[in-house]
Amino acid sequence: MTAAEEPVRKIRTPIRLDYTITAGEAASRFLRGLTQQRILGQRCPQCEKVYVPPRGGCPACGVPTREEVQLSHKGTITTFCIVNIPFAGAAIEIPYVCASVLLDGADVTLFHLVQDVPADEVRMGMRVEAVWAPDAELAPTSESIRYFRPTAEPDAPYESYKDKM
Repeated sequence: MTAAEEPVRKIRTPIRLDYTITAGEAASRFLRGLTQQRILGQRCPQCEKVYVPPRGGCPACGVPTREEVQLSHKGTITTFCIVNIPFAGAAIEIPYVCASVLLDGADVTLFHLVQDVPADEVRMGMRVEAVWAPDAELAPTSESIRYFRPTAEPDAPYESYKDKM
């Protein structure tokens, strides 16, 4: 088989996507709360689950969620991923950890970075707390929470979060 007959196995193509979104009422309140180091969720009036970030409605009950709930800056890692693959434009050094954090008082997890701990020591049940950007850098973006770091608290028992994963 000649080079011209060989199948193409991969190509490299630069790509960029620029987009603008409208956050909506519930997400806007959540994002404005982050500028004040407040994590806000919303409670469903029927099932009473607290969603963070709020979406304005309960996906299980199909009703609007209007009751705002201020959540703790602390939570429990319910699952996580250690990223070991380098990629162009990476802002942090590998390996790093992304985790689903169940904030105290919430019923769904918030996905975020975990730092200030070696990646191989992160575990399910680990108690963590938010590390905020400096006041001058707080903005209506999830980057206002820089990352989560371990607390000195003992791990949460699996039974305390297994139904919220």
